[in-house]
Amino acid sequence: MLKINYPAPKFKMKEAEGKEWIWDDIRKKWVRLTPEEWVRQNFIQYLAQVLGYPATLMAVEKEIWLHDVKKRCDIVVYCDGEPWMIVECKEMGVPLDDAVLRQILTYNMSVPVPFLAITNGLFAAVFSRQGGELVPLQVLPPWPTGPA
Repeated sequence: MLKINYPAPKFKMKEAEGKEWIWDDIRKKWVRLTPEEWVRQNFIQYLAQVLGYPATLMAVEKEIWLHDVKKRCDIVVYCDGEPWMIVECKEMGVPLDDAVLRQILTYNMSVPVPFLAITNGLFAAVFSRQGGELVPLQVLPPWPTGPA
């Protein structure tokens, strides 16, 4: 399990309708600041600021279809025009257990990617798809920089 040390936040926040809202730079809109949204927004900043993943190659709440049921992936990171990593975010306090892993593996059936991550804001579990196996990783994968 990887402990996440977030960068200093640079969020735009507001209060409206008696609720807190946060500006989502990826979706280009204000979204309600729920506990899960806090995790999602901070994890996006971690990927972008700490690991150098291009924010322009991230999709948030990406709609996918599982058979005839519409679902949403919290974060999908693209590389070379293809889905590269799926991230499932849970609010703090939610254990990163087999149920969460099964959820992201179900998404992976519709959107095959080489990397999967689950996070509850404090910790993340990261996996690599290698053949038919799911291999736990100790760190998030570095952003591919292309041929040397």
